[in-house]
Amino acid sequence: MPDPTARALRLLSLLQTHRHWTGAALAERLGVTDRTLRRDVDRLRELGYRVAARPGSAGGYQLEGGGSLPPLLLDDEEAVAIAVGLRAAAVTGVGQDEHTTLSALAKLEQVLPRNLRRRVTALHEHTVPSVRPGAHVAGEVLAQLALLCRDHERLRFRYTSADGTETARHVEPHALVPHERRWYFVAWDVGRGDWRTFRIDRMRALLGTGVRVPARDLPAADAAEFVRAAHGRIAYRYSAVVHLRASPAQVREHFGVWAQDATENPDGGMDWPIGGSRPLDMLYALLWIPPEMPWTISGDPEVTAALAGFRDRLSRAL
Repeated sequence: MPDPTARALRLLSLLQTHRHWTGAALAERLGVTDRTLRRDVDRLRELGYRVAARPGSAGGYQLEGGGSLPPLLLDDEEAVAIAVGLRAAAVTGVGQDEHTTLSALAKLEQVLPRNLRRRVTALHEHTVPSVRPGAHVAGEVLAQLALLCRDHERLRFRYTSADGTETARHVEPHALVPHERRWYFVAWDVGRGDWRTFRIDRMRALLGTGVRVPARDLPAADAAEFVRAAHGRIAYRYSAVVHLRASPAQVREHFGVWAQDATENPDGGMDWPIGGSRPLDMLYALLWIPPEMPWTISGDPEVTAALAGFRDRLSRAL
């Protein structure tokens, strides 16, 4: 990248993407020597960006918040207005893409000077949006979790379950997901050795550990699907069990996270529990079963009667 200006902008973008970079990693991404990298860092500092450098094998470069906003970006009033708007949008779920809102909020709050951050917090706390009621989540909590997800930094916190039990959790953050007017935190629970979802309004005493770990593969298409599946595992009024003549691998491949409660049965197949608020709600799951996967179903008498009635109605209609 021969143009120094374009290279400096690329460097700035990389520094905003991750909290910490090693010098070797930055030089490789930019395709420059260590000496050229140091000159580009100095150029950003001349423009007002506070780029911290730490020597040694564990050292590197990090973009820091300064006493004032870097020039050529936003003035103080614009920064405050945008930060307040982003916080309100993140907390209330306004907009088509809440993940984009969180990303922008995390980047902006990372470089906000302390005096502007206080103004943003004061304005946000004294602004009452007219939205449907839901569990309140502070904007700074969402921003903190977004940064931890971005950096794959392990986190410790206290969590209160629905029955009031409080536990200490040690997790590897993955993503934040808005679902039905609430915010959920998807993470790998280190102590339990499994993926978990946490309601963010039930989390407290958040403490980043500074330990960064490689990203794990979520057992779902994305975090939103994982939350929807986890949220669906509630005590339904009606239930049934689908007995699938298929291997665990076949069931996992076809149904993904939606069949994570399926268990092997003595006949070599899989038992898949399903449920619904009405007997015919089970049809959504049954229509999902592929033709090459034989199955039978057992459940509450009301469920089997309702399904048999629908079978007869469908036969008459055809």
